[in-house]
Amino acid sequence: MFELLFFILFTPGVSELICTSSDLEMSYTFCDSTAHSFKFNLTPCSTRNKPVWKAALTWIPRSDIHFLKIVFNVWYDGAKALLWKDVLCSGTDDEYSLCGTLKGETLESAFDIKGSRLEFPKGDYSIVVQGFSDDSENNMLICVNVTMIVK
Repeated sequence: MFELLFFILFTPGVSELICTSSDLEMSYTFCDSTAHSFKFNLTPCSTRNKPVWKAALTWIPRSDIHFLKIVFNVWYDGAKALLWKDVLCSGTDDEYSLCGTLKGETLESAFDIKGSRLEFPKGDYSIVVQGFSDDSENNMLICVNVTMIVK
């Protein structure tokens, strides 16, 4: 029974709740049709008082992470609001703990997201986060579609 439950929890297309509160609701799905071992959590679940969010990530990657380029595409109420790209792991002098994680290893990471830098007007946000194992963005490691509703 546990194996079946595990499969259901990580089935593509099934929305996973990140958090919900009186002023914020966040969830995510995967962009592809492959099951993933992935969990993301965020506290506090609020945009009030420009909090410092505590994020927790658990992920079992399907390939080694020697190179990792992250691409964020953000849409606000249907209009493209932000495109941001950054190389987190290059294979030399990497500062992030996820760099060097091998295929099948469990990656657990906790980090802060400083909300004081961000202003979120009320509305619907769609955030697509892609991770690539090459700079040309041909080999995608993961793709997560985050829905954020600021009330």
